Amino acid sequence: MRIEIYFRQVCQAIEACPVVQGFSVTYDKRGTYAGFISGEVHILDGSMLYLREFVDVEVAVERLTYVYHYADKSQGLIFRYDNTGHHRKLNLPSYPHHKHEGDEGNVFSSSAPDLPTVLREIESLVSLSL
Repeated sequence: MRIEIYFRQVCQAIEACPVVQGFSVTYDKRGTYAGFISGEVHILDGSMLYLREFVDVEVAVERLTYVYHYADKSQGLIFRYDNTGHHRKLNLPSYPHHKHEGDEGNVFSSSAPDLPTVLREIESLVSLSL
């Protein structure tokens, strides 16, 4: 698939999420199949999802790096998924993929979720609080 198709899929996933109030996302094409995505997704309850992905989609969607940082309206961490290699000492089975919950010190083994999965998780959390 070409990177423009993936960019469109990201935009459609954000637009389809019922708890999204607005968003600002930049798409930087780095070749026919590679690109960098960064942005902010504003949620109805005042919380915010900050996202970054560097992807290669030539054969399959391969997110070489990703961060999905979800914060409350006071900018307190709710959760963050990322594949930064800074938790090697924890011997997580999913290394380098991991999830922070509540604060930086709460680190758990995690799969590598895609953006639609993260948006569904946010939707379920927000729906409980509305």
